[in-house]
Amino acid sequence: MNKREFLKNSTLGALGVMLAPSLLKSFPRRSRLRTAHIGVGNMGAEDLKAISSHASVDVVALCDVDALNLSAAHKLHPGARVFFDYRVMLEELGDEIDAVIVSTPDHTHAPASMLAMQLGKPVYCQKPLTHYVSESRAMKALAAEKGLVTQMGIQVHSFYDYKLATLLIQSGIIGKVHTVHAWSPKNHGYDGPRPVGEDPVPQQLHWNLWAGTSPKPPYKEGVYHPGVWRKLMDYGCGTLGDMGVHIFDTPYNALQLDVPRTITNECRPDNGFGFPEHNTVTYEFPGTEYTAKSLKWIWYDGPGAPAKHKDLVLPGMDTRADKKKSAAEADTAGKVSLDPKIAGEYELPDQGAMFVGKKGRLLLPHFMQLPRKIVKGKYVDISDEIAELAEKHGLGEPIRNYDTEGPKHYHQFVDACLGKGECSAPFDYASRLTETILLGTIAGRFPGETLHWDAQTAKFKEEKANRFLTGEYRKF
Repeated sequence: MNKREFLKNSTLGALGVMLAPSLLKSFPRRSRLRTAHIGVGNMGAEDLKAISSHASVDVVALCDVDALNLSAAHKLHPGARVFFDYRVMLEELGDEIDAVIVSTPDHTHAPASMLAMQLGKPVYCQKPLTHYVSESRAMKALAAEKGLVTQMGIQVHSFYDYKLATLLIQSGIIGKVHTVHAWSPKNHGYDGPRPVGEDPVPQQLHWNLWAGTSPKPPYKEGVYHPGVWRKLMDYGCGTLGDMGVHIFDTPYNALQLDVPRTITNECRPDNGFGFPEHNTVTYEFPGTEYTAKSLKWIWYDGPGAPAKHKDLVLPGMDTRADKKKSAAEADTAGKVSLDPKIAGEYELPDQGAMFVGKKGRLLLPHFMQLPRKIVKGKYVDISDEIAELAEKHGLGEPIRNYDTEGPKHYHQFVDACLGKGECSAPFDYASRLTETILLGTIAGRFPGETLHWDAQTAKFKEEKANRFLTGEYRKF
């Protein structure tokens, strides 16, 4: 379909978003970055906002399969060209684009990013990097071959507390780490039956383009678009692929881990459609400079996570109910106020990670809270260590403002594209982290079984699991 036919038949045109003649001109090359955005709804809208907040960015193209998302983004960037199909956008604009931002559902991350990189474009891609392990390895290889600037969208990677925790662990504050616990009570799983029947496709949605290279099921309202896709195996990566990437990132980075040797997922039997609503995934990693000879990593997700474990008992936890009651009673009487610095002292944060080392434990809440050291059942003051590391590495004071912290990871990508610095989560790193995450989702197909992973051949010892490492791309 040519451009005229594409625009004539588009729902966007029907909703009244027009392309002015001035938008068809090329943007001259200068010391600025011309960005094209694939996916501009929900998280894509946040990505667009953060990237465009950089003073040296010109947003030149917007692409989304949902005309309502596209219309809202276009109102903010009326000078940008608009598209439904990222393939058409990349083919038509070519040299008018300097970098591509991919903020689609997981199943489109690799197809869109690979096409952009084949054209020599730097790519910022939301997490998890890919939907399949084979795609992660292909993305890493192509980025290296082309010598491209790349960044995965794990914004907290550039936040103060996570950088601090990395420095603390690598300084040896709890000695060699032998176990990591990480958890999120979020539920991006689905234990119910497959939906039946079919609903009319909304006027504004290009359903075939949304499905893309993945299977195209009958459209069902509230099942796939705009948000439930995370729970479904053909399109998302479950809670591991959503919150797991964020919460894994700091321990994975701090301990300089590679991919695991074994993976076991305790969950309900595979239903072939949705990810389990509860997962307990145990990884065993080869040792590194910062770990024991091997590292055990346990991930818990779903409502009620994490499971009880001695490593997760906090100082005073057994008596926290009495302490809270006493504080509340005293506060009511006007005698004391519960110190906000202590308010969460006796409870695990809803989401977070616990490093367990030979010299103690380090608790890292998610997010925007300082790490806390625990030794022999008591909190240990590490303010001097924090101050020393902050001064040595130029961290400054802790920042508790997402509006100012959030854009940093994006701006790092823009600056790297303009030759000013490097990215801290390039595809070389992101592909390994994503591979680790995806191996956990594959293990969910074989609950209770230990899978053995060969990093050199990129295959499981258990042949039955290898078919889930990749998938056939549908022509669309």
